[in-house]
Amino acid sequence: MAQDRDIKYVNREFGDFKNQLIEYAKNYFPDSYNDFSPASPGMMFIEMAAYVGDVLAFYQDTQLQETYIQYTKNPGNLYNLAYMMGYRPKVSTISEVDIEVYCTLPVLPNSNGQPDWSKAPSIPPGTVLEAVTADRPRFIIDHPIDFAFSSSLNPTAIVISQLDPITFQPLEFGVLKKFKAYSGEIKEVTENIGGVEKFKTIIIEDDDIIGIHSIEDSEENIWYEVPYLGQDTIYEDTVNTSTDKGVVPYVLSLQKVPRRFVSRFLSTRELQVQFGSGIAAEQDSIITPVPDTIGVGATPYNNTLRYAYDPSNFLSTQTYGLAPSNTALRIRYIVGGGIPSNVPANSINTVVELPELIGDTSRQSTLTFNNTTPATGGKDGDSIEELRENSMRAFNEQGRVVTLQDYLVRALSLPAKYGTVSKVHIIQDQLNNPNKRTDSIIDSNPLSLSIYTLSYDSNKNLISTTPNLRNNLQTYLSQYTMLTDAINIRDAFVINIEVTFDVIIRPNFTAKDVLLACTARLKDYFSIVKWGINQPINLSNIYTLLDKEKGVQTVQKVQVMNKVGGDYSQYAYDIVAATRNNVVYPSYDPMIFEVKYLDRDIKGRITTL
Repeated sequence: MAQDRDIKYVNREFGDFKNQLIEYAKNYFPDSYNDFSPASPGMMFIEMAAYVGDVLAFYQDTQLQETYIQYTKNPGNLYNLAYMMGYRPKVSTISEVDIEVYCTLPVLPNSNGQPDWSKAPSIPPGTVLEAVTADRPRFIIDHPIDFAFSSSLNPTAIVISQLDPITFQPLEFGVLKKFKAYSGEIKEVTENIGGVEKFKTIIIEDDDIIGIHSIEDSEENIWYEVPYLGQDTIYEDTVNTSTDKGVVPYVLSLQKVPRRFVSRFLSTRELQVQFGSGIAAEQDSIITPVPDTIGVGATPYNNTLRYAYDPSNFLSTQTYGLAPSNTALRIRYIVGGGIPSNVPANSINTVVELPELIGDTSRQSTLTFNNTTPATGGKDGDSIEELRENSMRAFNEQGRVVTLQDYLVRALSLPAKYGTVSKVHIIQDQLNNPNKRTDSIIDSNPLSLSIYTLSYDSNKNLISTTPNLRNNLQTYLSQYTMLTDAINIRDAFVINIEVTFDVIIRPNFTAKDVLLACTARLKDYFSIVKWGINQPINLSNIYTLLDKEKGVQTVQKVQVMNKVGGDYSQYAYDIVAATRNNVVYPSYDPMIFEVKYLDRDIKGRITTL
């Protein structure tokens, strides 16, 4: 058994066992046996015993290394360890693509050429498209498509599709929206359930399974997927009807779900679905432990107050959700993905399934779908080494926020349907930090954080986050933050600025062309996408940037001025006082510099010496 092993528990092989047995015989049986030549009968028994020891040591080492994800060879063990470390293996990976959805609208009567938005169709989620490539992969649009709704996150483009040849007035408009589509096909299986079975498990056998789409029983109860059965809450969407619905389409809340399940991939690439162990006839509030039961012992005078408790045990059910019984489960799951789903542009235009339109259906015949860009991201499932490396990476990416960087990434990860936080800046509350020597009153919580946020409006200008968006972010973060953390979500200040510059051009260059090129450079430099909260303006970088433009001989002056009032921010800022060593510094309070109107707030001149 000379095979190398990564982990050696006993750290002995055949030669080690043989030498140890010889030494043992010499020490304890010096007069009974002393012939240790290779051909002696005694050496035969010693070598046989050493062989048995080597074999046992080999299997012991093998079993030990199967408990380490770095060394395990058994696929079943590797999948179990991956889930234990927080990583969900992938059997197939979906591709995604931007789909342009187009339809036409008539002109609103007596409107001087405006689209009749009352005729705009609204498509529920669930549109299924098919590519015209050889494998004919299918793609799903799982978001509603409402042509009458437009925002910075979900704009509706309008073009004139037909003109009156005499009056040149619009007769028909074309409206276009862009949505994400994901490769996959929804399949369905029905599972008949009899009596109550604790932790009921169902195996779904199919190729290239991506995951569960939905589960519904014969009583039309919906079962929700959770990361683990001990988690009894999910995010629930509610359509936002407030004034900020253009920025925040949905309001986020937490919903307690006794009917829940988990799904896991097996090493055989099958999908295992598991339910809880509760009894459906009982209410979840009855199953959940209550404070009145704390301290009640199993026998008289046996008080349990002296034992340690996990506080979460009194906040969630001990049955890990309900178990289905006497019903039929309609399980819908998604298959597909893989490399064949990476299709080229202009190939996804065949409608396989179109849900029934909401509202006016007169424009359904004008609906068209197309992908102007290729679908990307699809690949086969994790290989053994990919699964091993991804699992070790996932262990360091636990679903908790601890550092400031964790909060930053998690805040920016808020799904767009709950509103989008465009700029985030996180600091420890200065007034709440006992390490800070201030004259202000210190709060009792030293773990308080302030999250300063800003959003975009429909023109991609910075605006304050709306109350619904702040509430959504607070609810979203509550599932990841530690109990002792306190979070204050505030608005950062927006300081609008104007940038002017003077340049001297080289001979034989056209002043207009050089000026336009310099302005274009500054527009790109001051694009709000590239700026963050509390980022200073380095004027030296602007000088260098303009110097690089062809035709510029000298940059004479660059000036930054505050724009306040009217269409601009209400907050004034002393730019001159905040400038040191050619750097415009932000204020002590978190703020961001914004060139609100790039076309009119960046001005340049051509001067001479």
